[in-house]
Amino acid sequence: MDNLASLFFSEISMVDQLMRYKINRALPKGMELSQFMLLNYLATISEERRPSQLAKLFQLTRGAMTNTLSKLEEAGYVHMRPDWDDARRKCVVISSSGRKAREDGLKKINPVIEEMVDAVGIEKVRDVLPIIRELRNALKN
Repeated sequence: MDNLASLFFSEISMVDQLMRYKINRALPKGMELSQFMLLNYLATISEERRPSQLAKLFQLTRGAMTNTLSKLEEAGYVHMRPDWDDARRKCVVISSSGRKAREDGLKKINPVIEEMVDAVGIEKVRDVLPIIRELRNALKN
């Protein structure tokens, strides 16, 4: 069992590292994967979030999230404003240029992801997807 667990962990880690490398290379110049993932999330919810909520969701420190948000704000991809209920907090929402940057990112990384799926085969990916989701849900708890 120990050997299987170790092998499983090693394979998942290697796949993650290789995918991140390929996707990072495909993203528009100057955009990091962490920034793209945050834009992607903000585009799908279409609601404001506090940096602390985002840090918790992405399993990052508040400092790391603040750094990522600062870069996105500087690029004009997100808007940050004081929380009207508590001026010590901020609220973040994606901007129209952030939505465009996300769409540009998707156009660049989709072929890379499709290539990876094609290499394994769509049926195998469909078969393993529920297992990966189950693993992700188990790790959340």
